[in-house]
Amino acid sequence: MLIAGFPAGAWGTNCYLVAPAAGEECVIIDPGHQAAQGVEEALRKHRLKPVAVVLTHGHIDHVASVVPVCGAHDVPAWIHPADRYMMSDPEKALGRSIGAQLLGELTVGEPDDVKELTDGSTLDLAGLEFTVAHAPGHTKGSVTFRLPETNDIPSVFFSGDLLFAGSIGRTDLPGGDHAEILESLARVCLPLDDSTVVLSGHGPQTSIGRERATNPYLREVAQAQYGPGTGTPAPRRGM
Repeated sequence: MLIAGFPAGAWGTNCYLVAPAAGEECVIIDPGHQAAQGVEEALRKHRLKPVAVVLTHGHIDHVASVVPVCGAHDVPAWIHPADRYMMSDPEKALGRSIGAQLLGELTVGEPDDVKELTDGSTLDLAGLEFTVAHAPGHTKGSVTFRLPETNDIPSVFFSGDLLFAGSIGRTDLPGGDHAEILESLARVCLPLDDSTVVLSGHGPQTSIGRERATNPYLREVAQAQYGPGTGTPAPRRGM
C-alpha cells in the first residue's frame, strides 16, 4: 500500500493520498488550505489517478482545496451530512472571530458531486476498503476512516481531528463538545488493536498502543471504563 502525506497551509493540516501501489488509482483525504499544489505534485510523483476525495470533517483547514481538486479530476467529495454546510459557510462553522479573517482569502463552496458518509459504512474506492466511523466532538459531523490489516501490514486509522499524538481535537468551536469527543474516543479508538497506525489531521504519525499508554485523554476514557488513574491533559490542536 502507498500512503503519501504532507502538511498543507497555515495550519499544517495533513493531506493524504492513499493507493494500493504507485501507478494506480488513489483516494485523497482532507485536501485543505493551500493543498492543491501538493496534491498535484504527489499525483505526478507516484503516477496516481484520483477517484474520490474523502473528508474527516468540514473545517476550512481540511476542505479549502476540495473544489479545485475535485474539479481538476472530476471526482466526488464524501463528507458527513452534519458538516456539509461548512464547505459553503466556514464562518458559521468557525465563529465570526476566525471565519471573518478567512473569507477574503478563500473561495468557498461545494464541488459538483457531493456524497454523504454514514456511520459504519464501508467505502470501496481505488481497490481499498475504508470503514467509516462517525466520531463527533470536534465537530458534529467528524468521521474517521480505517483500512483493515492485510497480510503483514497493520490497520491504518485516519483519525482526522479526533485523536493526535499526545492530544485530541479542540472542542471550543461551534459544534464542539468535550463530553462527546471523549465518548467518541472510547467508542471508536479504544477497541482498535495496539498495532493500528494512526495518521491524524495534524502532527506526526503514532499508534493506538502508544496513545493508549501515553495520551492523557485516551487514558482518561480507558480508566473510566477499566479502572481508576490520573493524567494531565495536553494542549489540544486543530482549527
